[in-house]
Amino acid sequence: MRDFTLMKYKELLETIKSSGYETTTVHDFLVAPKKKCIILRHDVDREVGRNLSTARLEAEYDIKSTYYFRHVKGVFIPAVIEEISSIGHEIGYHYEVLDKAKGDEEKAIQIFREELEDLRKYADVKTICMHGNPFASWSNRDLWNNYDFTEFGIIGEPYLSIDYGKVFYLTDTGRTWANTNIRVKDVVNTSYQGKINQHASNIRSTEDVCELIRSEEIDQICILMHPNRWCDNIYGWMTELVFQNIKNIGKAGIIRYRSKTTVR
Repeated sequence: MRDFTLMKYKELLETIKSSGYETTTVHDFLVAPKKKCIILRHDVDREVGRNLSTARLEAEYDIKSTYYFRHVKGVFIPAVIEEISSIGHEIGYHYEVLDKAKGDEEKAIQIFREELEDLRKYADVKTICMHGNPFASWSNRDLWNNYDFTEFGIIGEPYLSIDYGKVFYLTDTGRTWANTNIRVKDVVNTSYQGKINQHASNIRSTEDVCELIRSEEIDQICILMHPNRWCDNIYGWMTELVFQNIKNIGKAGIIRYRSKTTVR
């Protein structure tokens, strides 16, 4: 079976359901963390139809997850937001306000306030998650160096509010589970020890993720899956493969350049 298809994600969901793990949204984990759980999170970057298909599939398995919506044309679609919320999933705000404000924090926080209020017309938003632009010199999460998101009724931000020294973080960034040298902004503080670190080096495919879940050796796992990268249709699947490979080459170049300039 090809990887990064909805059929393969269905296999992952079936693996989770047959395991001893409970699934949880980001919100529910922050409010009442389970001892043995999988946090399911999705960034709605584009291809909203694929996100809706993923949400419906999860609902069939009685699995709830978190969907972080960008506030951009083609993604911020109220009807889709409302449907995903109505079938039990958490809706969050995928903010990119420093990018939109070109690094101006005062302008960025105003955009944040306006876009959050807009999203709250269609769902009860309690958590947020930054969107990463690999080509920007700043990170959107830097906004909280000088502001406090709790003042907006927000209880957490996955990159800032989850202890990844205890929670094993898995992401399909770049359409791969393994390649950390192409992660420019999607990085967390991962002070893994012992068996967790061993497992991290062995994850190469979704089947490897399933094997990790079947082993039940790690108590808490956070899985970030971008539905826009998962497609059953062969044309869409190949298009996504080529697009991500080209993008990964650019991101790897950025990381190499920044590491060289840092050393200097």
